[in-house]
Amino acid sequence: MTQHVLSMADLSEIDVAEILDLAERVNPPVALAGRGMALLFEHPSARTRNAAEMAVFQLGGHPVTIRGEEVGFDRRESLEDLARVLTGYYAGIGARVARHQSLERMVAAIDASGAEVPVLNLLSEREHPTQALADLLTIRQCFGRLAGCTVAYIGDANNVCRSLSFALARAGGRLRVASPAGYGPEVEDVSATAELGGELIVCDSPEEAARGADVLYTDVWVSMGEEAEADAKRRAFSGYTINDALLGLADPDA
Repeated sequence: MTQHVLSMADLSEIDVAEILDLAERVNPPVALAGRGMALLFEHPSARTRNAAEMAVFQLGGHPVTIRGEEVGFDRRESLEDLARVLTGYYAGIGARVARHQSLERMVAAIDASGAEVPVLNLLSEREHPTQALADLLTIRQCFGRLAGCTVAYIGDANNVCRSLSFALARAGGRLRVASPAGYGPEVEDVSATAELGGELIVCDSPEEAARGADVLYTDVWVSMGEEAEADAKRRAFSGYTINDALLGLADPDA
């Protein structure tokens, strides 16, 4: 069965370790030699697009970036038809989409067609697994380990937070989260993290989350597509910042 990666939960503990080991290799295996990979961007991106294109190039492949307006998500043709068309040209599809359901629809259509072309989530409103993997790599390079690491996440418990929680669960770490009322982790996120072997701890304040942590982490308050909520979120998140006082509460030996 083709292994799609829409969520960090799609990767096992062994998968995560192997991916991080490969990421540190100066000369990774050219697994995409002579093949192409479609990089589908419903929303524009600077870092994700450049990182994805260079990754495909380093693996010996040819990246082809496709903007949403070029193919017209569910306008010129359905996502299902688009996914089937792309499988005729490419060895893999990376997609940055507004709705996670779009990825699930593409995967269902590809699997039903019998094509063995994996789909990689480059960002959806539910998860950002490639970001989480990059975060794990950075933490491991700083500390030489992931097992036993405690990461304090200060801010909106969004897609980045969810993927980071699942990723740490797979790597033997734990996540503490401090968010304003109404912006914290969902109950399902806590239980899903536990099912993956990890621990997602919901804290009452940034100080509680940061105390004794190995890593302090935050993300933007206003994500793409939330522009109408910008003023309300700035008010709600006042004080949910990483500053010198918060850094002073983290593990002094980290």
